[in-house]
Amino acid sequence: AVLWVVGGAIFVGCMHDFSALVLSVRHRGTSVGEVARSVISPRARTLFHLIIFFGVALAMGVFVYVIARLFSLELGPGHPGYPQAVLPSALLIVVAMIAGYLLYKKGVPLWPVAVVGFGLELLGIGLGMHWPTLGLPESMWPSPGTWTWLLLGYAFMASVLPVWALLQSRDFLNALLLYLGMGLAYVGLLVGGHEFAAPATRLSPPGAPSLVPFVFIVIACGAASGFHGLVSSGTTAKQLDRETHAVPVGYGAMIGESLLGLLATLACTAGIGSSERWGHIYHDWAGVQALPQKIDTFIQGTTEFLTSLGLPADVSAALIAMVVVSFALTTLDSATRLLRFNIEEIGATFEIPLTNNRYVASALACGVIALFAFYEVDVVGPGGAIVQRPAGLALWQLFGTTNQLLAALTLVMVTLYLRHRGWPTWPAALPAVGMLASTLGAMIVNLTEFTDPLLLVMGGVLVLLGLGVLAESARAFLRPRPTPPAAP
Repeated sequence: AVLWVVGGAIFVGCMHDFSALVLSVRHRGTSVGEVARSVISPRARTLFHLIIFFGVALAMGVFVYVIARLFSLELGPGHPGYPQAVLPSALLIVVAMIAGYLLYKKGVPLWPVAVVGFGLELLGIGLGMHWPTLGLPESMWPSPGTWTWLLLGYAFMASVLPVWALLQSRDFLNALLLYLGMGLAYVGLLVGGHEFAAPATRLSPPGAPSLVPFVFIVIACGAASGFHGLVSSGTTAKQLDRETHAVPVGYGAMIGESLLGLLATLACTAGIGSSERWGHIYHDWAGVQALPQKIDTFIQGTTEFLTSLGLPADVSAALIAMVVVSFALTTLDSATRLLRFNIEEIGATFEIPLTNNRYVASALACGVIALFAFYEVDVVGPGGAIVQRPAGLALWQLFGTTNQLLAALTLVMVTLYLRHRGWPTWPAALPAVGMLASTLGAMIVNLTEFTDPLLLVMGGVLVLLGLGVLAESARAFLRPRPTPPAAP
């Protein structure tokens, strides 16, 4: 895990994020799907759009489900929720909107706004600790279903507002909180004398899939992520001041993501406390498949690092919970906006004028996310019992493969772009081949093991879509390179 998070980020993830950002900048800030139209073919654009649609809608359905439970009184049996994150999350939204107005409409300099905004963000965490349920009795606290609807309403609002009005300021303030939390956690890890509770290697946990290729799928965003390419091309490219900033933004941001992924690995191995406790949590593969509980393990492990610095346990837990919730909310609002763009582009491809309306496209995006969050399917639970789970959670194992497939196909597109211009292709081609081999291999293995018809159909469709993009890429590769114009 550590080798993939560190090495994968440097040699695969950074190349992917930076390249997707630059290609988008050089194609008028269009999405990775639209870039595929000019680099590969119009048919490849449509296939890209369908893969993006499924991957983003599925992931955000799960994110809404998880955030709703973090806001609730209970994550799951034996795992209390983090309602103290509700007040600071709401306050951050208000502060971000005020900050955007001051920065872009009143011309107030950045640093005063950043300092005051970040201070209010920290104040919100303190207020949330003192009034975790806003003074309401527990019986009146919203249920996870109610929180899901509220989060979908927020996602709709964020996806239709101008970027300056909310997203840009919110992401900036959230990044400051993330850097603070990560910095404190790493310092606490170094000075606290923590020891690894997990064994250095455990190649065959009971019930787990094979290490290769699934380690490259299960550990996604911390090493390489197709979703990053969507954000780079759909949002970030339109906010760069100049193209040279793509290096610190595209490459540097992936380094930061890798540090977060490494922290998650360390929190769940060195922050657990004892080998006995670690063994109880990770005794088999099936026991760690509940997403809310996995997030709770990360929060508790990182809290241990912060308490090594003398911070009270409740303050540490509140800070890390807010980091997690803010990170998830930032992903939700940005991804809903990207899904809106995706629906608009699909509508343009199939000549559906109604999707040109941002409100209609956003409503469709939120509707699909709600489907994955609310619609329940029968799955085989612990002990072989049939239980109902949200469709998003039932399909979650497909998200990792979809995410990495998108990253692999983006790298294929980058390879073609470099080849068409006569530039060296190996920096993109080598990681593209590796990602394709691991992703398609994992998807094919999954197809042979899926028993649920929904998983089988969805997985099969994704494999066909990926192979379709590869076929179009092969045709583009065989096309002769454009001849440069003769010198006058």
